[in-house]
Amino acid sequence: MIRLRTVRKEDKEFFWNINQKYLYEMTLYYPDEMDKQGNYHYGCFDAYFAEPERKAFFIYNNEKMIGFVMLNPYSVIGHNPDYTIAEFTIFPSYRGKHYALDAAKLILLSYHGQWEIKYNEKNVGAKNLWTIVTASYNPHVYQLSEQETVLEFIYSSLPIKIKQ
Repeated sequence: MIRLRTVRKEDKEFFWNINQKYLYEMTLYYPDEMDKQGNYHYGCFDAYFAEPERKAFFIYNNEKMIGFVMLNPYSVIGHNPDYTIAEFTIFPSYRGKHYALDAAKLILLSYHGQWEIKYNEKNVGAKNLWTIVTASYNPHVYQLSEQETVLEFIYSSLPIKIKQ
């Protein structure tokens, strides 16, 4: 059974380490460079431990940690969402088992409101996941560039279409 656990201050070092592995994986889609210590820059990392509007969760399947998600209310298209998914990953060894779909649904069930979800077009897994998850909510699709797409929608207990 999929569940979320809040990332706490005492988890910060561990969370930094797994976030670095995720950022390394994202270099498949973004040209980020390592610093001299072998780390990838994540400018808002500390804010997830200081600002209440930013939320980070470990994703578990039963007792096994299988990924994480980071949420915030900051728009990349100049709107005012309640939530955006800043980062989302299921660790590679747990992919292809529908955990991402179950986790995404649980996140939406936990946080009703206006959402933005951005993905890189080259990240086929992310594109497929977010297209499936948001389909019944008729998302408005924004092309930020050839490589980046944002889906904007309202999630509540009943699907509703965003007014244009």
